[in-house]
Amino acid sequence: MFDVLDDIISEDADEDAVGGPSSNDQYDDLFAALRSELYPGVSSFSSLNFLVKLMHLKVLNKWTNKSFDELLKLLKLAFPKIDLVESHYEAKKLMTKMGLGYSSIHVCKNDCALFWKENSLKDTCPVCSESRWKLQSGKRSGKNVPHKVLRYFPVGPRLKQLFATSKITKLMRWHSTGKSKDNDVMRYLVDGKSWQEFDKRHPQFAGDIRNVRLGLAADGFNPFGNMSLSYSMWPVVLTTYNLPPWICMKAEYVMLSLLIPGPQSPGKDMDVFLRPLIDELKELWVHGLDTRDAASENGVFRMRDALLWTVNDFPARSSLSGWSGQGYRACPTCNEDTPSMRVIGKTAYFGHRRFLPTNHHWRSNLQFDGRTERKRPPRRFSTTDILEQLRRVKTGIPGKHPNYGGVKRKRGDDELNWRKKSIFYELPYWATIELKHNLDVMHIEKNMCDSLLGTLLADPHKSKDTDNARRDLAKLGIRHELHLFEDGNKLMKPAADYTFSEANRRKFCRFIRSVKFPDGFASNLSKNIA
Repeated sequence: MFDVLDDIISEDADEDAVGGPSSNDQYDDLFAALRSELYPGVSSFSSLNFLVKLMHLKVLNKWTNKSFDELLKLLKLAFPKIDLVESHYEAKKLMTKMGLGYSSIHVCKNDCALFWKENSLKDTCPVCSESRWKLQSGKRSGKNVPHKVLRYFPVGPRLKQLFATSKITKLMRWHSTGKSKDNDVMRYLVDGKSWQEFDKRHPQFAGDIRNVRLGLAADGFNPFGNMSLSYSMWPVVLTTYNLPPWICMKAEYVMLSLLIPGPQSPGKDMDVFLRPLIDELKELWVHGLDTRDAASENGVFRMRDALLWTVNDFPARSSLSGWSGQGYRACPTCNEDTPSMRVIGKTAYFGHRRFLPTNHHWRSNLQFDGRTERKRPPRRFSTTDILEQLRRVKTGIPGKHPNYGGVKRKRGDDELNWRKKSIFYELPYWATIELKHNLDVMHIEKNMCDSLLGTLLADPHKSKDTDNARRDLAKLGIRHELHLFEDGNKLMKPAADYTFSEANRRKFCRFIRSVKFPDGFASNLSKNIA
């Protein structure tokens, strides 16, 4: 983390950023602290550099505000000439000017609404009328304590920091200067169809390579580790795709924009929490933000930002996109043409042979589902088709109150699998983006690997070759050699060709145990193999 702090508040920034015309007077104090020596004769640390790193240590080591104040007093006492703030409160005020602060936004206990903007002065939820504050014995306690607090970290000020030094500013142009010159090679996201179509539709935005392209990711985690307490907190992070691929995914360049409180996941109410971010993204698209460019002779330019897509696992994708990932039409790409059937205990999705060439021999093989596959790949739904589907979706009541948003609403047939029209459609450009939501390959790879290995090794807990799966084969009338049969009073399950014998399982485990990976690429697999 110190590396990126040095990039933002290095001595080079004194030459690159301070020398140009200022785009905001609030930075005057920052530049003054950047130029001042921490202590007379000490040139290795500026006052601002030392304070930022001290605040970083406070966060890493979970110092209390009081202990931080005591440390500042001790430093002042030991070094009377030190140029340092007096308290943690003053330090936070200075950090806010750097864009490192955040806004605390109160939330209804049922996730119905934010007490923000037009609702900021209200004491009860505008949807369910529940109190904004925690009550004791039916009465408000002496100090107003909200039920939930959403932390919002403004995006614009932190994006401005990326242009504060000439080193990072040049990297912010890499998506244009470093992209592949071969049209047939996809080296980076800029070479993809979605990015290129976006540039064609918005030539004014694409005309300035300094305009920022963002990606959004969100997922839940339990902040209490492995404790039995069930709690789901959702961070929403942004990635800057202007940067090279070996930099944009590093932790110091990934920006936390929202910290959504638990204890439950936001689910269908994700849009309630995304409201501050979407409003800022609309402002950054329409009006932009005056930004100091350390690598340009002109000094200040109008920076505009665009959200290109989201990256999530399948459940989070449902919360963000509005298309439910459950039921007979779960596939968001096939949409209403999703091929599915009901099997014992679950819904199964089939028809994957439609993606094969029309003359492929697997299309006529009856071992898949007992039928010949003659269908073509699923049709591609246009922007007009999707908007027409969303026009038919009824607006639901937000929140989880049992008498309001918590009441389950049965979708009509004309609504397909849409649960809502996502808040992302408020962005002026969102409807025309080719690829709006991406699936996180890490989750898919892990789940597929677990299922595949569990089936090959005949693991009773992870194998997909279950008794019910064999009964489904009998129901479909295929793969007769795998059907269950009775032997006296016992139900027998024939061994399948795709499962390892005991001898082969041992060979496989010995091989996995002997595999060596470069340091840091994988855990020690031998510890997990008996």
